[in-house]
Amino acid sequence: MNGSSMPAARTQNLRVLEGRFVLERVSDVRTVALESDLLALVLGPDGGAAMRRDDMAEDGWAALWNGDDAHDPEATGMLSAIVAPLAAGGLPVWTAASYDGDLVLVPSDRLEEAVDVLRRAGHQVAV
Repeated sequence: MNGSSMPAARTQNLRVLEGRFVLERVSDVRTVALESDLLALVLGPDGGAAMRRDDMAEDGWAALWNGDDAHDPEATGMLSAIVAPLAAGGLPVWTAASYDGDLVLVPSDRLEEAVDVLRRAGHQVAV
């Protein structure tokens, strides 16, 4: 294998998390309430974003999680193996990572479509 070759990421086990989530812009981290509805808080040069559970949200997102089978933080291609088929299918995503896995959010009204796309890409998805 030459240095430019990249091994194919293995198929993954994902599960859909219960509930629906919303994305919020964060301009000041001190204003973020660290409560049980907080799924992820990502800080960046722009301030950041918070992912919160809100089952009543009309424009909510569904969350997929691949961390039940934790992968090594140095494993390559894990997130792209999930996001690439979704992008090819025209599905928007938001992502965040923890130590053991990745959160991939898709519009809740397109969850069934996203699950189908991921299964056709070889992934196992528990709904």
